Amino acid sequence: MLRKNAVVGFRARRSGVSRLASAFFAAACVFGAAQAADTDYTVNPGDVLQITVWKEDGLDREVLVLPDGKISFPLVGDINARGCTALQIRDEVKAKLSSMIRDPYVTVSVKAALGNVVNVIGQVAKPGEQIVGRRVTVMQALSQAGGLTPYASESRIIVIRRDGDRQVAIPFPYDDVVRGESLDQDIVLAPGDVVVVPTASLF
Repeated sequence: MLRKNAVVGFRARRSGVSRLASAFFAAACVFGAAQAADTDYTVNPGDVLQITVWKEDGLDREVLVLPDGKISFPLVGDINARGCTALQIRDEVKAKLSSMIRDPYVTVSVKAALGNVVNVIGQVAKPGEQIVGRRVTVMQALSQAGGLTPYASESRIIVIRRDGDRQVAIPFPYDDVVRGESLDQDIVLAPGDVVVVPTASLF
């Protein structure tokens, strides 16, 4: 009986260790994915960054990217963050601090990608604003909007994009992409893009 109980106890402990190891592995995967996202993601106005200088009091804070694309940080001043990755911003902060702090260890991460916003309007199941923290194509945005309604005009979908002081309309060949053709036309959406799905004509 003692031997049986010992075996049961060992199996239970092994199962617990296995589950714990699986949990650590899953957490590591999520952390790795987050780091990869920070590496590729380019910052937009409205994003929130976490900037930390190791062992320096007062140099650990959240920073909001202002509408003009700039951020402000103590001892550094203003930095143009729009269109930069977290690593690029880290390098600039480190370079500016180097004259005042010896070998500063700086980390920069995107805490909230609130500035990466696209809109999907018209004949979709869930029209509205989408806050996306990664690269999203037109098809992915349509999927997140719940897909097209039966009243959608699949051949007249466009993406409205701001180009400097003007707006341009980019046609999206939905039927071709669904058939696996013209996949290069399933473009990555830029912050501020609007996907318009018109209503099909009755005649």
